Amino acid sequence: QVRLVEAGGGLVQAGGSLRLSCAASGRTFSGDAMGWFRQAPGKEREFVATIRRSGPSTTYADSVKGRFTISRDNALNTVYLQMNSLKPEDTAVYYCAARKNWRPSPYSGYDYWGQGTQVTVSS
Repeated sequence: QVRLVEAGGGLVQAGGSLRLSCAASGRTFSGDAMGWFRQAPGKEREFVATIRRSGPSTTYADSVKGRFTISRDNALNTVYLQMNSLKPEDTAVYYCAARKNWRPSPYSGYDYWGQGTQVTVSS
């Protein structure tokens, strides 16, 4: 089973920046995409950004487009999320995810999930 471990969360003032990382370990596989999702207290988990293994092709939620950048290093089995101009509404637990098989949609079908890292943005 693939294990995903997130790092880089923390407390930051509005307008600040954080960089999240997600390292894959354990048994490897030829995957299709990796991405980031987030879940705020009392809210459903929502899509943030994804990146396919090859291409690369990226997709962003409208709420973060222009502020967040997703990237990956296939050699290091690591995906990153650079978050700039953070807003209080970005406060959530951020989860890394990986998808095993190809799907046309970047939003669904993820097979492996990390434990999450807390991002808190103060006003």
